[in-house]
Amino acid sequence: MTSEISLSTVPAHTRHGSNIGQPLTRRDGVLKVTGAATYAADNHPEGMLFAVMATSSIARGRVVALDVDAAKAHPGVVDVMTPAHKPELAMDPDAKTNPFMFRLDLLQNDLVRYAHQPIAVVVACSLEAATEGAALLAPRYEEEPARVGLDADESFEPAAIGIGSPARIERGDVEAALAGAEHRLEATYETPAQYHNAMEPHAIVAAWDGDTLSIDTPSQGLAMAQGRLAGLFGIAPENIHIRSPFLGGGFGSKGLVSGPQVLGIMAAKLVGRPVKLVLRRDQMYGPVGHRPPTRQTLRLGFDGEGKLSALHHHAKTVSSTFDDFFEPAADISHTLYAAPAILTSHEAVRADIGTPLFMRAPGEATGSIALEGAIDEAAFACGMDPLAFRLKNYAEVEPISGKPFSSKALRECYRQGAERFGWSRRTLEPRKMRDENGYLVGWGMGTATFPALMFQAEARAVLRRDGSGVMETGAHDMGQGAWTALAQIAADALGLDLDRTEFRAGTSDLPDAGIAGGSAHTATAGMAIHNAGADVVAKLAALATGDERSPLFGAGNAGVVAREGRLHRRDDESRSEGYGDILARAGLAQIEGKGAAAPDPSAQETYAMHAHGAVFAEVKVDPDLGQVRATRLVGAFAAGRVINPRMVRSQFYGGMIWGISFALHEHAVMDRRSGRILNADLAEYHIPVNADVPSLEALMIEEHDPHVNALGIKGVGEIGITGSAGAVANAVWHATGVRVRHFPIGLDDLLVPAAA
Repeated sequence: MTSEISLSTVPAHTRHGSNIGQPLTRRDGVLKVTGAATYAADNHPEGMLFAVMATSSIARGRVVALDVDAAKAHPGVVDVMTPAHKPELAMDPDAKTNPFMFRLDLLQNDLVRYAHQPIAVVVACSLEAATEGAALLAPRYEEEPARVGLDADESFEPAAIGIGSPARIERGDVEAALAGAEHRLEATYETPAQYHNAMEPHAIVAAWDGDTLSIDTPSQGLAMAQGRLAGLFGIAPENIHIRSPFLGGGFGSKGLVSGPQVLGIMAAKLVGRPVKLVLRRDQMYGPVGHRPPTRQTLRLGFDGEGKLSALHHHAKTVSSTFDDFFEPAADISHTLYAAPAILTSHEAVRADIGTPLFMRAPGEATGSIALEGAIDEAAFACGMDPLAFRLKNYAEVEPISGKPFSSKALRECYRQGAERFGWSRRTLEPRKMRDENGYLVGWGMGTATFPALMFQAEARAVLRRDGSGVMETGAHDMGQGAWTALAQIAADALGLDLDRTEFRAGTSDLPDAGIAGGSAHTATAGMAIHNAGADVVAKLAALATGDERSPLFGAGNAGVVAREGRLHRRDDESRSEGYGDILARAGLAQIEGKGAAAPDPSAQETYAMHAHGAVFAEVKVDPDLGQVRATRLVGAFAAGRVINPRMVRSQFYGGMIWGISFALHEHAVMDRRSGRILNADLAEYHIPVNADVPSLEALMIEEHDPHVNALGIKGVGEIGITGSAGAVANAVWHATGVRVRHFPIGLDDLLVPAAA
């Protein structure tokens, strides 16, 4: 086990006693900043060849010719994989046997379904030779007109949205409630397509040894990847060894095996040697998922005092022509505001694009910016402060299900966030605040929410005679600090100091840690770790309490407590014994325990589980040029038990920055004639840099939710987006008096006469 995988290096801050709750620095930080961290593409097994994908330059049609001979004639080219020349698969890549299985483009035929679809793979002795070989293929096409955008084709109501959720949910009679409302508001918001753009592109290094497959690839779900690849290649999952110790970001795009990763494996099988395939930046705009555009219409009914009576949230979105993933944007309205009549509905169209997939806060990010904008508009229509309007209407129980949830935590987020931000000094009317340089100043807010999810996971724990311990689970760290937080849980579960705990993760031969998605990884893997520690400590305690030679003999009914490598009697702390002594007397070098985790069905049936927050934003706008700067954001979040405040605050910051990006910067520009993305790179696909985010503050609101899981953990990776984008957009309105309902907000949206 290499050091970068086991992460057994001593952290910068070692603390005796409880490790949970301590703001420890990243255990893998030194490896990353010194360049010692080994990412997938850093691996170079002996005899390795390089593979480069040739991708389509059209969005719809078929490939009628490839100059394979020219490519093969280029010096260094070993082979060219095409639909006519490729290894056979054991499963149709278009087959779907579960909701988490999506269709892959693996050179099945000559059809082109979207721009940047793989149409061939060139394998060569060098990256340069493979790149040149791919260019020499000079594909010719039979092209058809591309279907593009939200109006590409006839719309329809999907059978399901997200992963199996109903497209339409209604409580109460929305039409009657709207008809009877004293005031009504209708507003349509549009959000653009967005692409993941992780720093580390999708990559794979694959090597076959008979029917055994060894791969290095970034993965947010090792066990799921094993199962998918096993089906495609007709081998046992245990014959597939995946190493994924480090991920340079994922945001959902690395949760499932993608087509390019499988093509790398196929290429290695074709040539009988290890092969590396790494996507170029532009090749990530198509075959590895994205966030689709939406058009959302909200209809609100409310009385003269600002009390909501009706809320209809309708979302239109886009999927590919060949697969089904429909962004559940309207579902955000199930969870926040207590209108007695609520309807959420979805429609979709199909377009010539790669299939959209999970992208950080799928549904919630797109839906919340529209919902929070409409709520802000309703507050102004009532002549109410936006915070007061939300306080009047926030839900005490989940509006659709009626299940109780931690609504008091949301009220505390509102209170503490507003106080820290200075919200009470905000003017009610827009365009009334300026700074000393004459810039328009706007203050806006948004409510944050994200479900507290949990999946299934397993872990294995070992206590050794030398007083050390090992915890193993196939966990994933995309840079969010998961391995640090999970190691803290492991140390406490084993009753050891962190420097005596070896934590192993990042490979598929370890117990399944579930998927690192849905902001559920710490809760899922953490509970498996917690239970594995409890199991091994219980076994150790049974040895001691049943042994007449132990000072713990007979303590079975009273019980014992594990702390700092010793077991202590609960009823007499002076009676204790070290782990090593217990194992030595039993003649054991070590003892092993196992743990599993899964959501509690009875708790899920009874309670609604969410993390909550409130984000307050300040922007400054040049009154002459319309240039917008987000100058200050304060977020207050209640997300259950905090394992590592340093890591949690970092995650909140990341979400808040993405909110700024969503509102002001980020969108993929589609050429409607060709169906191609015009800004498929990091030069023109705009995201915030440090200069765009001068001041962030994240408050962690104390919350104890005993129903989510035994540790009380909720996710923090995605909630920061859901309030921040709306807060920034609402601040722009407050600064300028211009309500922009399409994103990102640009200069041309705000260049209006000064009297507006």
